[in-house]
Amino acid sequence: MGPLDGVRVIEMAGMGPGPFAAMMLADLGADVVRVDRWSGSGDLPDTERRVRGTDPTRYVLHRGRRSLGVDLKAPGAAELLLDMAAQADALIEGFRPGVMERLGLGPDTCLARNPRLIYGRMTGWGQHGPLASTAGHDINYIALSGALDQVARHGERPVPPVNLVGDMGGGGLMLAYGIVCGLLAVARGGHGQVVDAAITDGSAVLTAMLYGLVAQGRWSTTPGTNFADTGAPYYEVYQTADGKHMAVGAIEPRFYAILLDKLGLAAEDEITQNDRSRWPQAKHRFAEIFRTRTRDEWTACFEGTDACVTPVLSLEEAPRHPHNLARSSFVQLDGVLQPAPAPRFGASATTIRRPPPAPGDDTVPVLRDYGVTAARIEALRSQKVIG
Repeated sequence: MGPLDGVRVIEMAGMGPGPFAAMMLADLGADVVRVDRWSGSGDLPDTERRVRGTDPTRYVLHRGRRSLGVDLKAPGAAELLLDMAAQADALIEGFRPGVMERLGLGPDTCLARNPRLIYGRMTGWGQHGPLASTAGHDINYIALSGALDQVARHGERPVPPVNLVGDMGGGGLMLAYGIVCGLLAVARGGHGQVVDAAITDGSAVLTAMLYGLVAQGRWSTTPGTNFADTGAPYYEVYQTADGKHMAVGAIEPRFYAILLDKLGLAAEDEITQNDRSRWPQAKHRFAEIFRTRTRDEWTACFEGTDACVTPVLSLEEAPRHPHNLARSSFVQLDGVLQPAPAPRFGASATTIRRPPPAPGDDTVPVLRDYGVTAARIEALRSQKVIG
């Protein structure tokens, strides 16, 4: 049993951060039902039309839950989902502000049915503010929060860190955390409530350490000039003889000393580790040395040391690394390789309960589990409310 075993979650189908939050909850044992938008004409929703021809049962982000196909605009759809929300512990939605209200499924309506419900809202800009109703993507949200500006080498333009900082970290993970906190408050006698998870807010929170370092005078707001943003020679990625890369993170003096030794450099260089005037020269020397051996040769050289030097692995290579193998950090499910659930618990199991469903795969079983009678299911089908 996972730590969230018995928790019922309704997920309104969306893209990116909302599904990631739902995946995290499902991995920890929650019973998550994904409400996929369906229309009586059989058309695919926009989110599916954009990826037509791909296999939805291989999309890892949707793992661990069942799918209910509903035409959200059909008469009777809102009442059906409100009946389900009355029995759920949490609901996740990622539409623009106001959409759920127009569907008759806004937080006020749902909380009136279920005062203990945790209503999670996932957006880029938040539920209010000048940009709340405008479109955007991860790159826009982390640009405005200040996070993107810091992901750059000195004198170069920022590099979007895929969508890991915004959608996944500042968005989905924050929403999952907020929902679990809300559930804890309810368990302690509190009321249900709305969790307003905005990627701009969440990615801003991820920069808290940097603001603290700036306040202490230990961090420059000029990207690529600091000890942990590729400004220092001991925190950088270096190319090897075979065109691959090694990651160096020898911040502490004792680790830096080991790095110098393995690179064949003089020990006296230790005393100039944080002499910023020497950083460009040291970086050049390090780069020259790393280019003399292959990545595997450097990996063997640093193996077993505390130099904080590791190979940069690809998505294909990471699952095969001995450490990841020992911890079962990646798993195979129905032939699809994917990251295992995290974090781990001493007394609770975390597991992937089922592969990703195709939209609408579990409509009837889900409705039965929520107490919908066979007669009502048949009526909903004939009215083209469900697929």
